[in-house]
Amino acid sequence: MKYIDEYRDKSLVLNLVNRIKEISKKEISLMEVCGGHTMSIQKFGIPSLLPGNIRLISGPGCPVCVTSKKFIDKAIAYSAMKDVIITTFGDLIRVPGSKSSLEKEKANGADIQIVYSPLQAVQLAKDNRNKKIIFLGIGFETTSPTSAAAVAKAYDEKINNFFLLSSHKIMPPAMSALIDEGVKLNGYICPGHVSTITGSEIYEPIAKKFNLGCVISGFEPTDILQTILMLVKQFENNEAKVEIQYKRVVKPEGNVKAKQLLDEVFELRDDWWRGLGIIKDSGNTLKKKYEKFDIEKVIPVDVPEPEEPKGCICGEILKGLKSPKECKLFGTACTPSEPIGACMVSGEGACQAYYKYNK
Repeated sequence: MKYIDEYRDKSLVLNLVNRIKEISKKEISLMEVCGGHTMSIQKFGIPSLLPGNIRLISGPGCPVCVTSKKFIDKAIAYSAMKDVIITTFGDLIRVPGSKSSLEKEKANGADIQIVYSPLQAVQLAKDNRNKKIIFLGIGFETTSPTSAAAVAKAYDEKINNFFLLSSHKIMPPAMSALIDEGVKLNGYICPGHVSTITGSEIYEPIAKKFNLGCVISGFEPTDILQTILMLVKQFENNEAKVEIQYKRVVKPEGNVKAKQLLDEVFELRDDWWRGLGIIKDSGNTLKKKYEKFDIEKVIPVDVPEPEEPKGCICGEILKGLKSPKECKLFGTACTPSEPIGACMVSGEGACQAYYKYNK
């Protein structure tokens, strides 16, 4: 298959593995901060190809996993209101809240609909003027432009029954927070899809402040192995810089139009990350011009502070301090069909990746 088989070619894979083994001499820990990379690394058995001195660690790269349980509880509270339709991406619907999930509330009669784009939610609002349509906005810089586009469209077309419940986050503050908290890393495998929007400059402060290599990677086996090779070269040569491996998709300047749209609609706020707590300027909220679409400002709801389920170590897994296999619930009480923690729910969660490919 064109543009897939080429990046899974066995001879290229083995060549990259041999070059890594030739060059890599020192102990090195590399963290991927993209759930897509976590899945690919486990699916293709990348750790089994590498020498023992190279350690790959999964970080907080799954947007569903880092989303607060309180966000789910708020979404459930809104779903119980009269004349409200909740719209959401499918990977959020099974995430456990404190006492329920969107999936269970839907089964009990709440009007909760899966959409593939927030623009579908805008259209739903146009078609149902007597309803309040709330879109649950989660994700990093990859998905936040689509939410911004939906809000801008609702503003331009004066669609006043469309609302956003935002849990959109940006990645660099979390990457810095991990180092500040003492997580020992020697390099970052930087997210490809996020960087398609942002470009490469957002990682420059991390490379300079922490003397840490950052390489933006694609998702196929040769992409990931080439990225590891580039990071190993930097580390062995005592360098720390930002490089783009995923050049067929990512440009240094990113997607200028998408970034302009984000700047127009959103502003930064402090936000909560599972495992990391409140991180300054790590979340997106609507600017004053668009705050009439912010459901939390229009109809505030108060939900109790949630507690994490006993025995769940999702927070430590997202910080890279423990692997899924170190969780006592993994594969027994907690499975993809009966998830307890968010890392097992999401298709990009580390626990689900390990369960599928490394159990």
